[in-house]
Amino acid sequence: MRTHARVVVIGGGVVGVGTLYHLARKGWTDVCLIERKELTSGSTWHAAGLLPLFNLSYSVGQLHKYSVKLYESLEAETGQHVGFRKVSNIRLARTKDRWDEYMYYKGIADTIGIRVEVLTPDEVKAIWPLCETDGLLGAIRHPDDGYIQPADLTQAMAKGARQRGAEIYRFTTVTGIEQQPDGLWLVKTDKGDITCEHVVSATGNFARKTGAMVGLDIPVIPVEHQYIVTEPHPAIQARHAAGLPEMGVLRESDSAWYMREEAGGLILGPYEKGAPCCYMDGPADDSEYELFQEDLDRLAPHIETAMVRVPAFGEVGVKKVYNGAIAYTPDGSPIVGPAPGLKNFWLNEGHSFGVTASGGAGWQLAEWIVEGEPTIDMGGVDPRRFGPYASRGYLREKNEEAYRNVFTPHYPDEEREAARPLKTSPCYDRMKALGAVFGSVYGWERPNWFAPAGYGIDVASLDKPDVITNHNHPTPDADGTVKEIWSFRRSNYFEHVGNEIRAVTEGVGLQDMTPFAKMLVTGPGARAWLDRILANRIPKQRGRLALSHLLTPSGGVRAEFTVYERAANQFYLVSAGGLERHDHDVLERLLPADGSVNLRPLTTSMGVFVLAGPRSRELLQSLTDTDLSNAAFPWLTGKALSVGTVGVDALRVNFVGELGWELHHPIEMQNRLFDLIIEAGKPLGIRPFGIRAMVSMALEKSYRNMGRELSIEYSAYESALDRFVHPNKGDFIGRDALVAGREKGYPNRFVTLELLDATEADARGSEPILKDGVLVGRCTSGGYGWRTGKSLALAMVRPDLGEVGTELEVTVLGTKHRAVVVPESPFDPDNLRLRA
Repeated sequence: MRTHARVVVIGGGVVGVGTLYHLARKGWTDVCLIERKELTSGSTWHAAGLLPLFNLSYSVGQLHKYSVKLYESLEAETGQHVGFRKVSNIRLARTKDRWDEYMYYKGIADTIGIRVEVLTPDEVKAIWPLCETDGLLGAIRHPDDGYIQPADLTQAMAKGARQRGAEIYRFTTVTGIEQQPDGLWLVKTDKGDITCEHVVSATGNFARKTGAMVGLDIPVIPVEHQYIVTEPHPAIQARHAAGLPEMGVLRESDSAWYMREEAGGLILGPYEKGAPCCYMDGPADDSEYELFQEDLDRLAPHIETAMVRVPAFGEVGVKKVYNGAIAYTPDGSPIVGPAPGLKNFWLNEGHSFGVTASGGAGWQLAEWIVEGEPTIDMGGVDPRRFGPYASRGYLREKNEEAYRNVFTPHYPDEEREAARPLKTSPCYDRMKALGAVFGSVYGWERPNWFAPAGYGIDVASLDKPDVITNHNHPTPDADGTVKEIWSFRRSNYFEHVGNEIRAVTEGVGLQDMTPFAKMLVTGPGARAWLDRILANRIPKQRGRLALSHLLTPSGGVRAEFTVYERAANQFYLVSAGGLERHDHDVLERLLPADGSVNLRPLTTSMGVFVLAGPRSRELLQSLTDTDLSNAAFPWLTGKALSVGTVGVDALRVNFVGELGWELHHPIEMQNRLFDLIIEAGKPLGIRPFGIRAMVSMALEKSYRNMGRELSIEYSAYESALDRFVHPNKGDFIGRDALVAGREKGYPNRFVTLELLDATEADARGSEPILKDGVLVGRCTSGGYGWRTGKSLALAMVRPDLGEVGTELEVTVLGTKHRAVVVPESPFDPDNLRLRA
């Protein structure tokens, strides 16, 4: 056993071996893997081996696409059989909402190059003759999908890694992991210690135990998953004898199960309600090839629907029931990337679809480790999307929720309820009394929109189809009503959001944005350090604000901050609430070693109100003796002032494109400030507004969002951030790549689009953009602009198609809409309202 390695991968399941394989494929041969028992002995061995390309996450979809393509070539490369059966995958639709989900997904698939076919019920019957098609609206099919033998796949990647020089140590237990003073890691095992530069945790069910060795609370807890294997069925055996093709993987999403052939019989895999978390503190030390006692009573509703849809399933006996652990995270997506707060410690955990994702996750993690950055936007799987709030109890509730909702339609506006409310700002009850309908971001409750007094929809009056996964609204109140219906189309809150926007546009509105991530940067080196890492100039005049971007070495956008100098060598940085741990971790990793810069997180100690609208100055001036005139307090400046008895930092900036201020205040004074503003605003018709109104107004200003228009995949110039990037100011991260890229040219161009004939549904993001039937771009955001009265989208398109007036097509939920490129900021393009 070696004593030194460049990378040590811990965990010999398909995910860990996939990581090792890709590290070796990248040319890092001084790498090894440690597995406590035999390869695949955790969850891999009992996995059903499905390869579902279907995923509404852009990040995860890219990983799955890569995996399936890789697995086709592994046998030829390694000589190891992988048992890949490209039999296709058919997803059935029984409801209109399900069909909308499929059409939304097809748009995503088209933009990332995954083939999806649309089938009629008759076409389903032709491919799957044992399937009854009564009640079906249709189906989608992935012709490149299928299943694979997980153990064979793992062994093939292990062989490929060994062929490139990597080493695998089986029956070797990691007993401790310690970081040395020089930054190297010491991995202790029962067979000796290994010193290494990087550690990758890919330990599946043991993730929390592994994390505890280095002080990490990894937000992964497994959930029990059962599937049933039947005895052979004569009809299936007859098909095989006749040389007919395998019928493929069948998924009745509305009944929450999958089915495929297996050895002349069938496999049924339901995702039921009530499946419990397991291994809360990790499996026993001697755990290997472990299963739990089956519980068929939990599966009864799914079994019954399976018998109706495929009568043959009810005509054969049960051969075996598998009930094994599958790792889950609170949102159901895996955790792939750097561990927060630790140098060169990487996570590849929480894979509920590990067989499908292992190739892609290993590919991108290897890119990240070797090259310093992934090649696709990994925000949807970044470990830092969760914060310290994800406690053990929180994980139990959220992970069980994620499991039971695997097949529930994933509405773009849904707000799942488990473990909520968790983090609330002091004004939560006051906002709720005003009708707030809350959403959740990074554990925080945040008003999405405001319902009128007494508003409610009687759930009993809804025309709801009789399917298991019929869940398109929150849990009803005691009177049987709900405030919101989730949809892929314009839903019941549409007009109420419009009323909020009208109130802000004509008068004044108040928004709670306390979840903003907030950091104080201090020290004698603070200014110079910020200037070195950010692409924009740091304002030389105290009190000026700058929107500044932290780029990747290749010129992509890694983070966005509002920078405000509160005092000498004291800078206040504000960024998106959902990216708090990511953004702050990135800053910490860039700190100079000389101690000249210090970071102090302020998120939970500072609240934020947004006061916006043409009468916001009038309201605020009535509460302060500070001169708020345009001459004394211009746009993009900040000042410390008193609002009544409350001291605040007032920043004249907002994300809605109206005259207004962000009022950053001590959180313990929030309710006093709230009451002062509401009372002073009554004569002016003040109204609260929420995130959905803000998003609509931001869209009309062509404001970019992290993870959408701003991404590591797009250079700052592709995202049209020219006015925030200053290559001539001196060196900063990504500068050289930007200069070189601009001379060479970029493949994408940021544009604003107007959809000319959209009336029921708007773009949401990831819709394909066509020109003469050819894919030429993708939407990144979209919605309805109430101030302009237009359906709008932000997008990346081929550069030659970015000129104003260019006509294109955007496919929304399967329907093509005419679209035209319009000038940036369709509402108030000259910022006259902001500067008023």
